Amino acid sequence: MANTKKTKTRIAAVGDIHVRETDRGKWEEYFAQVSQVADVLLLCGDLTDTGRTSEAEVLAHELKSCSIPVVAVLGNHDYERDHHKGIRKTLVKENVHLLDGDCIVIGDVGFAGVKGFGGGFDKGMLGMFGETMIKSFVQEAVDEALKLDGALSRLESEHTDLKKIAVLHYAPIRATVEGEPEQIFPFLGSSRLAEPINRRGVVAAFHGHAHIGTLEGETSKGVKVFNVSKPILMKEGFDPAVYILEV
Repeated sequence: MANTKKTKTRIAAVGDIHVRETDRGKWEEYFAQVSQVADVLLLCGDLTDTGRTSEAEVLAHELKSCSIPVVAVLGNHDYERDHHKGIRKTLVKENVHLLDGDCIVIGDVGFAGVKGFGGGFDKGMLGMFGETMIKSFVQEAVDEALKLDGALSRLESEHTDLKKIAVLHYAPIRATVEGEPEQIFPFLGSSRLAEPINRRGVVAAFHGHAHIGTLEGETSKGVKVFNVSKPILMKEGFDPAVYILEV
């Protein structure tokens, strides 16, 4: 009789690594260590410190020591100098699966990713009313949620038995930004991102961005959400600073 036992996939996740031009040689051991304890590495945005393509070139070089697939999304820092296209091109050349409304299947796990955006949470979520600038701000969050929904939908239609993982930079729930000043919550994420996560049968979602937020929370439908910002992982004592989830 054939062995039908399904294997577990070890997902390593970290965000906000903020690689600098002076970091050459700093990350090689880190990525080598992560490769030994996981099957896939998720990089949840803010891959570069100031959004320079030259910083992405350093990261691409450091990732040569990573022997497992890398799935990533960009963060707000990666857009700082409008070099995001160069950053993307540099990392894709190093075989990083950089998602922006896209999806990738690795083994029996499907990953859907977007940067996400702000707008606030639950009853404090900003509505599309008022000046054009406010409407544009809200529309960005709506567009990111729609991109995530589209990516998850493609996974759902093409691979019905996949375990689905959402990869973001901005938070989809309030619980994982708790600890940050409440005044900046609207700039740390949006509940709009949680809607497709709840509806599409996602196993877990990972994000970064909130450096002094909370490691773990869940959506209104019970989907686990992990804030894997590197400063949080370091504070929680993870060594190496990466969160491992088996699915």
